[in-house]
Amino acid sequence: MLIKMISLILGGGVGSRLHPLTAQRSKPAVPIGGKYRLIDIPISNCLNSGVRRMFVLTQFNSASLNQHIKNTYNFDLFSHGFIDILAAEQTHKSDKWFQGTADAVRQSMHHLKNHDYDYVLVLSGDQLYQMDFKALAEYHIAQKADLTIATIPVIDRDAPGFGIMKVKEDGFIENFIEKPKPDVLEDWQSAVPTEYKKQGKLYLASMGIYIFKKDFLDMLFETNPDATDFGKEIIPYAIENDYKVASYPFDNYWTDIGTIRSFYEANIALTDNVPKFNLFDNDKMIYTRPRLLAPSKVFGTWFNQAIIAEGCIIHAKKIERSVIGIRSRIGENTEVSNSIVMGNDYFETMEEIETRVDSMPMGIGKSCYIRNAILDKDCRIGDNVLIHGSVALDDEESETYCIREGIVVIKKGAYIPSGTRIGLKNPLAANDQ
Repeated sequence: MLIKMISLILGGGVGSRLHPLTAQRSKPAVPIGGKYRLIDIPISNCLNSGVRRMFVLTQFNSASLNQHIKNTYNFDLFSHGFIDILAAEQTHKSDKWFQGTADAVRQSMHHLKNHDYDYVLVLSGDQLYQMDFKALAEYHIAQKADLTIATIPVIDRDAPGFGIMKVKEDGFIENFIEKPKPDVLEDWQSAVPTEYKKQGKLYLASMGIYIFKKDFLDMLFETNPDATDFGKEIIPYAIENDYKVASYPFDNYWTDIGTIRSFYEANIALTDNVPKFNLFDNDKMIYTRPRLLAPSKVFGTWFNQAIIAEGCIIHAKKIERSVIGIRSRIGENTEVSNSIVMGNDYFETMEEIETRVDSMPMGIGKSCYIRNAILDKDCRIGDNVLIHGSVALDDEESETYCIREGIVVIKKGAYIPSGTRIGLKNPLAANDQ
């Protein structure tokens, strides 16, 4: 079956909860897994599903995102595929920036006029998952739905953070509530398979993945000209007016990268023996920019559950349960555990290192101890530096680092002098997860 579908990928808002990782870049441009960026996930899912026409809707700090897409995804002349950037723009109809998810799609629809399509797939640019969108579209068509929302079962503790659906046994949504309070949750349980009932996953949450009939989406925008958000306005309207809104049950790994803690945990989980998000799949490959870097070099380092990207030079004593990004340099006798090192944007030459006044190259120096931390790109960490995150620490921010939810985040391009102590001062302290 030929399914004529176009994908619109939302490029994210300000991303304040991911600060400082979003201080100089949009959320979808944040590096993940050592060599990828978050935007690679929805784009790869589209490519693996046969969706070759994509628009990425951008607004905040979009320069690095635009550059990454331009340098990564190039289609040949015979594929008819494309990934185009649609930046927020002033038009005769609107002089405002995108006001929300629905408003971003509404303001971009005129760019689709010259394309032949029957369905619009709306995706988020800051989630981690692997989904077959062709199967989603086939389900949507089989249900004869006007709108289909991908849903995932969650427990009561997580439900208040999502839009929750009340789904009938025939798969259609009869009611919807955005971020319900705990005292009303009991009324929002849906019929779920027995295995999820045993896990306490009685609530179906919206994944922020939608597929619309073309004409139905046009109608929704015409009848709701002031609506700015899908979850708060468009979806409730469609359900309340008895349109056919279906739930597509998804039973694999999915996480929303909304906070520093969720970003940290998603990265560290990639080091598990059999991670729930599979980077080693022949059919569901994750694509990214082919940088043509040299292989990594290691000198006497003890590794355990570590991901090491290309172009690294590592002299460390130990690296455990950590993600080491492209072009990372780590000095002798340094220990890195439960941490994310994003690496560097370029190689420094020996001449550049020797002529620096402070003699501090990019990377991590000698005899450092780094735990429960995220080091953004192009950092310069001196010798004998201790960086130790812990849930016992209060949130704080300085010019070079911040602490969020127990994670120490070293800002992009930060200079941390030798002998600095950040976070817990005792490396042997307990309760430092």
